Amino acid sequence: MTEREQQILSLLRLDPLIPQQELADQLGISRSAVAGHIMNLVQKGHIRGKGYILAEQRYIAAVGGANMDIVGSAAAELRHGDSNPGQVRCSPGGVARNVAENLARLGADCRLVSVVGDDIHGRSLLEATQRAGVDVRGCLTLPDAATSTYLSIQQADGDMALAINDMDILKRLTPERLQAQRELVRHAGAVVADTNLCADALAWLIAESGDKPLFIDPVSAFKAERIRPWLSRIHTLKPNRLEAAALSGLPLERPEHAPDAARWFHGQGVRRVVLSMAGAGIYYSGEAGDGWLDAPDCAIVNTTGSGDALMAGLAWGWLNELPLADSVRFARGCAALTLSSAATNNPSLSRAAVEAYLNA
Repeated sequence: MTEREQQILSLLRLDPLIPQQELADQLGISRSAVAGHIMNLVQKGHIRGKGYILAEQRYIAAVGGANMDIVGSAAAELRHGDSNPGQVRCSPGGVARNVAENLARLGADCRLVSVVGDDIHGRSLLEATQRAGVDVRGCLTLPDAATSTYLSIQQADGDMALAINDMDILKRLTPERLQAQRELVRHAGAVVADTNLCADALAWLIAESGDKPLFIDPVSAFKAERIRPWLSRIHTLKPNRLEAAALSGLPLERPEHAPDAARWFHGQGVRRVVLSMAGAGIYYSGEAGDGWLDAPDCAIVNTTGSGDALMAGLAWGWLNELPLADSVRFARGCAALTLSSAATNNPSLSRAAVEAYLNA
């Protein structure tokens, strides 16, 4: 499937009755070009019959944070306690929301469950996420709360120096409020969640997801503790070095420590572990074996969102029945393209773009 066909398919999932001219207007191409792409999708079996009846496809439910990211990038070495010249950018963010957007850009059917405030940031988040191809009907809007905001300061080399998050609204994504999305979770092919959810919400989600593969991003060493009771239910865990050390209690200062940490997680019942070891690369371990991949080879513009792109690649790999090693390789390509983008989510991300990067 081409990148343009993926974009059209994502829009059709949101509105199967959308007119071809409206598709053309949204994509900035001619109506005749849209008709040609749709014909190709019919021939490939992705569209069946009239009214854009789509071939059945497993969808992924992404449950967790949706933030407005405000990123300040210093132009030179940071001077603490002083005003620093640089650039400030706003872009949609949040771990679960980022994963959902990246999955949609890769051509997957993804449905987001989150919460936003009835404010300019909340409306902007939902609009941008839907425009990227994500089904946002599972998102709750609260009139008396502020949309979650994530503020980060980055050094001149793109690495984060400091961040502050205002995510109190996620405490209100309670099991009672999540109950309306029970069927969405139960019928998903897989569930991706982050630990921005409160402990009660995580417990509800894990209970309702049943035997569905559960992909978890621990988010931080502090929030990672929320999944400790549920490690045996996790299919794929994607911690960084600090998060893995906090959960396992094992040292992770050096690459050779990674296999011991992975074995500890497997002993708790986690099926697959994909451990980000910063500059040392990515260590992965699962039922088919383990291995290492070097850190992404790319010019780093912005580190925010790269881990979420990695998770999206892992979920996409599972959805497409790739072996773990191939999934991690594909996921690393997603992370590399995101690292090289100023935005939290690379708007040019697609399966074709990842494959081109991997084959370069």
